[in-house]
Amino acid sequence: MKTAWINEWFPGLSQLKNYEKVWLGDDVRAALSVVAVALPVAIAYAQLTGVSAIVGLYSCVLPMLVYALVGTSKQLIVGPDAATCAVIAAVVTPLAAGDTVKHWQLVITMTAMTGAWCLIASKFKLGIFADFLSRPILLGLLNGVAITIVVGQLFKVFGITYNESYLIEQVWEAPSQWVNIHWQTVIVSAITFSIYLACKKLRPSWPAAMIAIIIASLFVWLCDLESIGVHVVGMVQGGLPVFQAPEFDIGISRELVMPALNLAMVSFVSMMLTARSFAAKNGYDIDADKEFRALGLMNLASAFSQGFAISGADSRTAVNDANGGKTQLVSIIAALIIAIIAILAYQPLKFIPVAALGVVLIIASLSLIDLKGIWGLRRRNKDAFYLSTITFIAVLVIGVIPGITMAVLLGLFQFIRIVMRPTDQVLGLDAKGTVRSLGSSGKAQPIPGLVIYRFNSPLTYFNAAHFKRRLLHHVAEAGSDGVNCVIIDAVASFTHLDVSVMAVIDDIQTILKKRGIRLVLAGHKRRLKQWCALSGIKVGEEGIRIRADMYLAIKMSGCYQEAVSEGQVPEVVKEKLPEEQVHTQPEV
Repeated sequence: MKTAWINEWFPGLSQLKNYEKVWLGDDVRAALSVVAVALPVAIAYAQLTGVSAIVGLYSCVLPMLVYALVGTSKQLIVGPDAATCAVIAAVVTPLAAGDTVKHWQLVITMTAMTGAWCLIASKFKLGIFADFLSRPILLGLLNGVAITIVVGQLFKVFGITYNESYLIEQVWEAPSQWVNIHWQTVIVSAITFSIYLACKKLRPSWPAAMIAIIIASLFVWLCDLESIGVHVVGMVQGGLPVFQAPEFDIGISRELVMPALNLAMVSFVSMMLTARSFAAKNGYDIDADKEFRALGLMNLASAFSQGFAISGADSRTAVNDANGGKTQLVSIIAALIIAIIAILAYQPLKFIPVAALGVVLIIASLSLIDLKGIWGLRRRNKDAFYLSTITFIAVLVIGVIPGITMAVLLGLFQFIRIVMRPTDQVLGLDAKGTVRSLGSSGKAQPIPGLVIYRFNSPLTYFNAAHFKRRLLHHVAEAGSDGVNCVIIDAVASFTHLDVSVMAVIDDIQTILKKRGIRLVLAGHKRRLKQWCALSGIKVGEEGIRIRADMYLAIKMSGCYQEAVSEGQVPEVVKEKLPEEQVHTQPEV
């Protein structure tokens, strides 16, 4: 019982209980590599979020320790994420109105709300949302967020002060600001970028971002460039984080509720894409609902330690995997090293130039840009291309938060459209007596006097009327005067009891009965009999006939027996099958 409880609530701890000593060397090496990448990125993302550099480190420590215990992925590294930080900044900056303390407290509050939304979603088993935002929509979203970050950071790289918050206005303002370029800042940016490229080319295994920031910081400090206008991070208040409850007007928190929900959605989908890809690579599965709970607990831990919202970090996860990380001990070791730096060795952080952080953010964001991927959807799937493009443009034009909201709505509308207007088929028999879709290939032939219909979606109140129209349309096309029996594949569409659906079925039965046509439902026999009884629908000779499966329904129809005797169709060679095995293949 105790073991089952640990497996349910602490799957990471359960993995660590079976730890093998031979993994330790790989895990330590991977942890050091993760720290080398995570430190500069965390500081840069803190700058993007609008909080102190030390907050970026706080946002790594507790969340990494929590995930090591409650997460189900062995390789996933959690921490600050570009999209997450961009969303927080877009929401909090206008509400804070320039008050840095209020800004930080709003960030913490939004982080806690995000964690709460994730825990609620986990409680209601909503891990299916990992598939809700389709890849095309997420592709458009990440491209839009990445370009927004790049444009915003370019001003810092060139030492320009700008007043606009939205991308379009920033681009419009840019030409008038070029005269204000601060050339000393440009030199620092160029040095940072050059060192980064040199490390990547000459020593790919070295932590290029960390080396570039260290050298840029030394250059600014030795040349005293701060005195001539090169902006640095400045005084950092490190040490142990002290929990502080927000002191702003509670009414402002209402403005954060829905953005926090959007942030929870995007963070979870992004994290699941990373976690699933590395789980598949290393041959194990992850639990989406437990990952939702883990994300919630991580964000609450981050808020408690005065940090900001976090998610799965694909670049740091890739570094972990590339260096042979075997378990979540990598996260524990990395978190402890970052904690030591945040508590004891934080003073050098004040010399980091803002421009160097801007360069790191631009490089990180460029890796998210995949316009070619969006364009490639044009040939494979035009609907996916339109969805991705609309999301991309929305993020650029109306902002990150409205763009995310539109992406969520687009995903919802896409799902509703598919469910409301699904594909359907009229079925027949091929030369081997197998049920197949009637198509242009001519492999299957209809059974004279019999219409076999499949509706490729669960029947519910908002598509029941469409189902009725399509069924009667196919009956009319077959020539209703010559049709004696209609068989509906109930396995595909009757998935749950819906009063509206049962009323439509009763209407169809009444219409067909007046025309002298029998209505047969094939599949879910026991369930459908119960539903018909609850709905007051007659079953049997006087009403709807219900068969256990499709083949039995065909065999028991008089049309089939007559067609076989006259040699018009082959005899069904399959015996009665269990319902779960009765799945025919539509013609493509």
